[in-house]
Amino acid sequence: MSQHIAEITHRLVSSPGGRIHLVEQGTGPLVLLVHGFPESWYSWRHQLPVLAAAGYRAVAVDVRGYGRSSRPAATDAYRMLDLVEDNVSVVHALGEESAVVIGHDWGAAIAANSALLRPDVFRAVGLLSVPYAPRGGPRPRDVFAQMGGDEEFYISYFQEPGRAEAEIEPDVRGWLAGFYAALSADTMPAPGAPVPHFVSKSGTLRDRFPIGRLPAWLSDSDLDVYAGEFERTGMTGALNRYRNIDRDWEDLAAFDGAPITQPSLFIGGSLDASTTWLADAIEAYPVTLPGLVSSHLLDGCGHWIQQERPGEVNRLLTDWLTALPA
Repeated sequence: MSQHIAEITHRLVSSPGGRIHLVEQGTGPLVLLVHGFPESWYSWRHQLPVLAAAGYRAVAVDVRGYGRSSRPAATDAYRMLDLVEDNVSVVHALGEESAVVIGHDWGAAIAANSALLRPDVFRAVGLLSVPYAPRGGPRPRDVFAQMGGDEEFYISYFQEPGRAEAEIEPDVRGWLAGFYAALSADTMPAPGAPVPHFVSKSGTLRDRFPIGRLPAWLSDSDLDVYAGEFERTGMTGALNRYRNIDRDWEDLAAFDGAPITQPSLFIGGSLDASTTWLADAIEAYPVTLPGLVSSHLLDGCGHWIQQERPGEVNRLLTDWLTALPA
């Protein structure tokens, strides 16, 4: 790899919410990379140089509420419509008219909705870990409230402003280490153990996290990067994404059941709860993603897919990108 390709550039660009921080590497067609919770642009560190070397302008953003991007005070400033417009503003600020958008976790939902709402800007979409499921059904808050029986689903737990912050912020580094470990293939709880996506009465999420062991993909220095950002910013901006799911359901009513027709790609992990809970969404891809080029489940892989299996993910991404129409 040449020294030119190895270089990365940090930039701040204007967006409807104030500013978006991004990291850019390479030249060529624009590929926009969107992270999930609780991460940052850094979750794409293994993809940036590979995509740049393959002839793409790879750009990883800090989503609104994270890192060096703006963190509006209003909870409703984190609705999906706003995050889609942030992505559009990044493309235009970089002097481009179109881009391929790829997302992981919440970033997959943001990427999918970017493609759905702005097909004039986003010509293809890649989804990692979280399948595309069109808007529909009952109000999300009601659905999540019925999950878990006597226990509380983590998304419901995240709904109340300040509640999860009170658990996380006294020990951001320790909480992140446990959360990452709980959803990683090599450190997640054994089958039959209490599920880390649920909270017992009067309990916390952390009660069920693995203790004292980092997953193989996460070094101490990697954890320092993530923890340092959230220790500086707090967790509210990141958690506000969960606090807008009902607003999104209302905002996107006109797109109930709508397919995404652009060329698409899905990569999931076989041990990721996102792919097992949403298995029906994957089975529906012939209808919901009629432009699907390929769909992959990586055997023995957890949730943090592009960090757990960077080599396989990079190969699948570059093969897909290379085959896209110019």
